[in-house]
Amino acid sequence: MMKYLQNLGRSLMLPVAVLPAAAILVGISKYIEKIDGTTAGTIATFLNSGGLAILDNLGILFAVGVAIGMSKEQDGAAGLSGLVAWLVATTVLSVSGVAGLQGIEESAVNPAFENIQNVFIGILSGIVASIMYNRFSHVRLPDALAFFSGKRLVPIMSAASMMVVSVLLLFVWPVVYNALVSFGEAIISLEAVGAGIYGFLNRLLIPTGLHHALNSVFWFDVAGIDDIASFWASEGEKGVTGRYLAGFFPIMMFGLPAAALAMYHTAKTKRKKQAASLLMAAAFASFFTGVTEALEFSFMFVAPVLYVVHAALTGLSLAVAAMFEWTAGFSFSAGLVDYTLSLGIPIANQPYMLILQGLVFAVLYYFLFRFLIVKLDLNTPGRESDEPGEGEVDESYNVEEGTLASEKDETAVMAEEIYQGLGGDENVRTVDNCVSRLRLEVDDMDKVDQDKIKATGVPGVNVVGKHNVQVVVGTQVQFVADEIRKIRKRDE
Repeated sequence: MMKYLQNLGRSLMLPVAVLPAAAILVGISKYIEKIDGTTAGTIATFLNSGGLAILDNLGILFAVGVAIGMSKEQDGAAGLSGLVAWLVATTVLSVSGVAGLQGIEESAVNPAFENIQNVFIGILSGIVASIMYNRFSHVRLPDALAFFSGKRLVPIMSAASMMVVSVLLLFVWPVVYNALVSFGEAIISLEAVGAGIYGFLNRLLIPTGLHHALNSVFWFDVAGIDDIASFWASEGEKGVTGRYLAGFFPIMMFGLPAAALAMYHTAKTKRKKQAASLLMAAAFASFFTGVTEALEFSFMFVAPVLYVVHAALTGLSLAVAAMFEWTAGFSFSAGLVDYTLSLGIPIANQPYMLILQGLVFAVLYYFLFRFLIVKLDLNTPGRESDEPGEGEVDESYNVEEGTLASEKDETAVMAEEIYQGLGGDENVRTVDNCVSRLRLEVDDMDKVDQDKIKATGVPGVNVVGKHNVQVVVGTQVQFVADEIRKIRKRDE
């Protein structure tokens, strides 16, 4: 079950990756709006409409993205089936559809069905479509029906399955919707404290990948909060809209890079250069793009006390920003790119104060991390044991110089070393990836050589089950995953 939920979390990143396009279009349009003239106004409207076209249809994007991500072969037929499932559910369960089914006036329909075109239904549609793809994409029908065999059968089965699911949702959706709304309202009623609780839970759930489910309640239109779309559309209440986004900027742009500096300063002298190559790259990714996993996984499991402190500080940051009503927004993550774009959004409230808050949190992170690392003698990067063979760098990968000694492509060599460390063809079952991690399924965990994998310079290796292991690579993970797939095909 945990593996399935983790795969779902990874699949959610595919549609989320589209959001920066919306942010760029909307962000630029808000800057152009400030320019006088008809032409500028026309261009601003044009760009804004393009951005909102994405933000207003997130449910469809999640239906297609989850269907592709959760299907075994990540095939386009699964995406089409996700769209079919979405159209069936949202049409059957529309206000007019429910009114017809129940034989009542549209005004008497449960308000939950007024919000049926949401991310939750999109995710559910994608899941149903992926199940149908995995079950029926290789089924052969009798010759008379052969045209509908295989992948052509998947959209048909998805439509039929979603009809059944829609009947269940007719009774279940009002209950689920009201529960989500109640949870959201409970957090909202706590105001700044609620934002802090959300921020704390957001970080704690990252190791399981379940933070995406929590985020959907606050960031998207599942329970009526819809913080991302509302912020970029500049709709809502100034100082409130963006509350569940703003507090992440001080952490990702300042706090975590400061934590990386603390880990570097506490590394053993002979390992400082090795630690720097990892920590500097991860810190820059956190600051510039808001992708934090490479940095977080470098201490998440070797020093869990630091991760709990990190989660608590994240919660504190969201609470402080919410308390003073400092708001800014992001579409993808709270890095410099999204922060810069959000400055032009009219509903942003004193966003420059987040920089000041970030500087304060940088100091907190640096001194807390440094104190705890030294006091508790934590094995953060650069402080590993000096036992023979442990922590040594493979000769084919020169971490200190950041280059590969081999003449092969850097990513290809790294992928080959990782694959060998996993046990190769005889041990690796499946290869997948999320934003910064390789997600792999192996036959025998005892055959996984973690030291060999770590010798390539990756931030960390995380065993998450009897047959599941994750390798934290960083923002270049997609290319490493592609190279491993090439190796597998080559060896077939």
